[in-house]
Amino acid sequence: MALRTIRLLGDPVLGKVCREVKEMTPKTKILIEDMLDTMYDACGVGLAAPQVGVLRRIVTIDIGDGPIVMINPRILSSDGEQTDGEGCLSLPGKAGKVTRPNHVIARAFDEDMQEYEIEATELLARAICHEIDHLEGHMYTELVEGDIYDVEGGEEE
Repeated sequence: MALRTIRLLGDPVLGKVCREVKEMTPKTKILIEDMLDTMYDACGVGLAAPQVGVLRRIVTIDIGDGPIVMINPRILSSDGEQTDGEGCLSLPGKAGKVTRPNHVIARAFDEDMQEYEIEATELLARAICHEIDHLEGHMYTELVEGDIYDVEGGEEE
């Protein structure tokens, strides 16, 4: 469809809490398609609606196994721990060490507003947590242990 402009750290929209999606509309379907196109074009593994300026509870994720669309996602449970470098399309070329759960179970709706649960570990668990944080107005930079550092190339969340 279309590429949208990714909002960068410091943009006020990134600090706002998103509203729930009540129903699937043609406009929302276009937003989801645009988010996927934008995420892939930027070589990201995840993108949340506020990162393209829309305060709705929608995220797209693809860690290499195909796209996942999560509408109104919430984490039901989490356990374990993983610490690794984490980046964000809203802070390109930068990363920082962040500790997140290694295992999560989340509930969301798909593009047809059908509710589902997803169980995730490692990178997918990290991506789900990262993107849901965006929906609450938070960025990974709030969780960085140590300094944010420059990265060259590679995928970012």
